[in-house]
Amino acid sequence: MSTHARPLADRLAAVSDARLAELLRSRAVRPDAEWSDFFDAAEALLEPGSIERGLAALTRAEARSLRAAVAGEADAGELTMLAERGLVDDGGRVPPPVAAAVTAHPPVPELDPAEENPASAAASARAAERAFTTVGALADLLLAARTTPLALVATGALSATEKRRFAPGDDPDELREIADLTGLAHAVDREFRVTAAAERWLDSSFAERWSMLADGFRRALPAGIRSGGGWLPVGMWADAHPWDEAWPARAGALRHLATLLGLRTPDDAEPAWARRLREGAEPDTADLGVLLPTEVDRLFLQNDLTAIAPGPLQPALDNRLRGMTEHESGAQTSSYRFTADSVAGALVDGETEQSILSFLREISLTGLPQPLEYLVAQAAARHGLVRVGPDATGGTAVSSTDENLLQAIEVDRNLRPMGLVRDGDRLVSRVSAETVAWALADARYPATLVDREGATVAALRRRVAPTAPAEPPTYATLIARLRAHRGPDADAAWLDRELEAAVRARALMLVEVAMPDGSSRELTLEASGIGGGRLRGRDHAADVERTLPVRSIRSVRVLES
Repeated sequence: MSTHARPLADRLAAVSDARLAELLRSRAVRPDAEWSDFFDAAEALLEPGSIERGLAALTRAEARSLRAAVAGEADAGELTMLAERGLVDDGGRVPPPVAAAVTAHPPVPELDPAEENPASAAASARAAERAFTTVGALADLLLAARTTPLALVATGALSATEKRRFAPGDDPDELREIADLTGLAHAVDREFRVTAAAERWLDSSFAERWSMLADGFRRALPAGIRSGGGWLPVGMWADAHPWDEAWPARAGALRHLATLLGLRTPDDAEPAWARRLREGAEPDTADLGVLLPTEVDRLFLQNDLTAIAPGPLQPALDNRLRGMTEHESGAQTSSYRFTADSVAGALVDGETEQSILSFLREISLTGLPQPLEYLVAQAAARHGLVRVGPDATGGTAVSSTDENLLQAIEVDRNLRPMGLVRDGDRLVSRVSAETVAWALADARYPATLVDREGATVAALRRRVAPTAPAEPPTYATLIARLRAHRGPDADAAWLDRELEAAVRARALMLVEVAMPDGSSRELTLEASGIGGGRLRGRDHAADVERTLPVRSIRSVRVLES
């Protein structure tokens, strides 16, 4: 049992709940920690593992301040944050367990200022192209996640099945990390779901999309590499958290993400648009925009049921077009293919025959080919043969004017998870109507979602994540438990813990005992038991067993064995 835990326990008990919660959060304490009182908390915070986690979170400047405090040379103003993390006391003194851990780490060298190398015109052009590619690939990932949340494995990475859905040249997990850092999507229950911010982002122009990503990336950077409203030169990132073994790998990953976003060139120089962000200014895409292809708002509709955009299609148009086609490519030009299934999916999602045809006529440079008009009309005619809606019992009813179609649905093995059973001239299920409608659409049945009055409604298959990440852990329950066990006599409680620990270790200790005449006497005992308010142990000087009332013990000091 650490003799240094008592002062820390007293300090923890004295601070406000808000400051205590912040201290626990900074030291990565679990909210469900099984601590009974402040003595448990102090001992846990002084364990080597907890101290190392605290040291790993320190920035370069904070680590230098703590090392200076160990040497007794730190300025009082530098120690406030360290005290808030429980690494020094209010007087700037470093607990011996913390001092020992700090001494075991290598010294923090003086900061070596680094300057950024301005990118050449050719390198800037490559960075702009990389940014354009990343923004497009991220849009593909978000559109896929908007329709159906992407499955994650236990590590938080995308599953192998999900990764196969994307172009081989892109790493979906890098795109997932960018989306997470910038608040466009988050993990929820082992699913990667878009946020409401992603909807706005997807409908924005490239310049707006890139600005949101770059600014979100800047806001998400760790404290060690932040500088005012911007960030330190990238050459200074490598040792920004000098006592965190995992930091070099993380710094390298952040540099790579910066390159993907066009904030670094492939030869590790800085484009002009990145310098503004690094210095804390608002994003400016003027220099970036001149290096990018112009977005178009028209395309070619062809007789083979394809659409070709002669450049990057404006995002709002691209998003809507993808809702009724299969997207086949997306570089400087984009190709889209209309199929019966893709048009049927658009109808389920709320489009109508007239809205599809009007939209296509508006954006076409070549009119509306007859084969495409026929395909849309044919899909619309079939759409609605199967109607899915809530029934009076709170379940879902599936009906159709085509009895053969209803029988096919009834025996379809792919639809067994929906639990559809015959009920007269319809099928019923306990699964929600929207889920059943999409299951039927995926199985290529012309399903339409309707409300209780029979009116058609859109079956939007979207589960939106909160815009902000999960709330940080709350320590209210843990703090309340610690407060509840804070008795009026902390000295007596601490003495009991010292004695119990000594008995468990059968330690040799120097006990100061109050005598009836008011004097005190010191005994060297090997503790053997405690109970009923009495301490038992062998007196080494007299070689006899003694039993002492705990209330008569003034202090205990464990002797080195």
